[in-house]
Amino acid sequence: MAYDKKDSGENVRIDITDGFAVERALKKFKRLCDAFGIVKEYRAREYYQKPSVKRVLKSEEAEKRRKKTNSKMGRGSKKI
Repeated sequence: MAYDKKDSGENVRIDITDGFAVERALKKFKRLCDAFGIVKEYRAREYYQKPSVKRVLKSEEAEKRRKKTNSKMGRGSKKI
């Protein structure tokens, strides 16, 4: 089995020998795809987004994360 991130290009390769379960090979393949970020890259390239739209979405997501973190931090600090 070869999966080197430094390899030229992003190739995922699994060598299967006799007696190797198909389910196990698929599971390993999916794990490697996640490790290389192939699915994430595919979804990002599914459709084009203008850079200005990307910037707006990125800032909105950051704001959501900030609000979520602040609300979690504030829960236990209230004293009666």
